[in-house]
Amino acid sequence: MTTSIVLFGPPGAGKGTQASKISEMTGKPQISTGDMLRIAVSEASDLGAKAQSYMESGILVPDELIIELISNRLKQEDAINGVLFDGFPRTLNQAIALSSIVDISSVISIEVPDEEIIKRIVGRRMDPITKEIYHISFKPAPDEIQGRLIQRKDDNVETVMNRLKTYHQQTSPLSSWYDDQNLLIPIDGNKSIEEVATDISKFLSN
Repeated sequence: MTTSIVLFGPPGAGKGTQASKISEMTGKPQISTGDMLRIAVSEASDLGAKAQSYMESGILVPDELIIELISNRLKQEDAINGVLFDGFPRTLNQAIALSSIVDISSVISIEVPDEEIIKRIVGRRMDPITKEIYHISFKPAPDEIQGRLIQRKDDNVETVMNRLKTYHQQTSPLSSWYDDQNLLIPIDGNKSIEEVATDISKFLSN
């Protein structure tokens, strides 16, 4: 079976940034189930049609459909040496199903304290014209555009805490399951982007 990497972490942990860097390091394409679903729907494939019916009804796409999508993706030429799963699996059932179609060599868990996650997300501001993301503390916007910055509706404390609660409920058993298989690589995500990337690189090179 093909050897792949799983990357997970709480919302706001910097997974997207690190996923790009891991892809560059390993040559494994980054795949997101959300992107795959959107592509399948746009291509009007049989799987896409099935997925669309769930998505339009506001129902979660069943795990077996996601696994079938992933199985098809793994047959593509760029996936011959494995892929990087970005944000999947999210639950223990998904992890067990995924293990039946792909060999996972490493599971990178970016770990950031909840209070830091809240600070990161609630402090985000977006320029509605350029779509550039700024932060009131970590990446202040230039003075001349401060007046037009907006805060996204879901970037508030209550929403972030609910997302974190769901993440911890789903991910605790997932972390333990992968740890029992000696696959889990915990990474301190409460550092600079460069430091986190360096830590991940050290683990992967070993």
